[in-house]
Amino acid sequence: MTVLSNFLLRIANWKSLAASFAAYMLFVGFILKNAEIRINELAGKTVGIIDLTFGFNPQKTLDMVAAYGDAGRAFYARTEMTADVAYPIVYAFFFGIILTMLYRNRSSLRFHLLPFAALLFDYAENVNIVTLLHSYPQQSMTVATLCEIFKGIKWLIFGAVILLIVYGLISRLAARRFVRLRPS
Repeated sequence: MTVLSNFLLRIANWKSLAASFAAYMLFVGFILKNAEIRINELAGKTVGIIDLTFGFNPQKTLDMVAAYGDAGRAFYARTEMTADVAYPIVYAFFFGIILTMLYRNRSSLRFHLLPFAALLFDYAENVNIVTLLHSYPQQSMTVATLCEIFKGIKWLIFGAVILLIVYGLISRLAARRFVRLRPS
């Protein structure tokens, strides 16, 4: 973890933030958005993707797997094993760079590593999704439950990351405003 932390401390600047933002937007605005559209087209209806659901509902996950149809399941599995392997790396670096820039003076707290924890749980979720997609029509409540647990932890970590970003931005803005308001 120290190597990753030191790497983030070394690369976190406005240029790396801009590059990671561009990569993040490419995935969110184009690659993954089009993949979801294609999955829904292959399913013949709007099913959505398991990765983006909230709450704990293993049966809903199993129902979604069934609703995709053979072609939708095959495409979704390919997407999970290609684009959704790269995307967690992209978002982990994007949010890691933001947190590093906001909390650089508090680097001992290592907030900037939280997105990489989300990455690990995202990968665990993806393994379970691919298992469910490939094993259909066999459905495993255990695998669906594990998928939901990993997904829930991923979203909790993301919530913490967003709160840390908001807090860091507010703190920075408040500190700048305070400095400008102090009499000389």
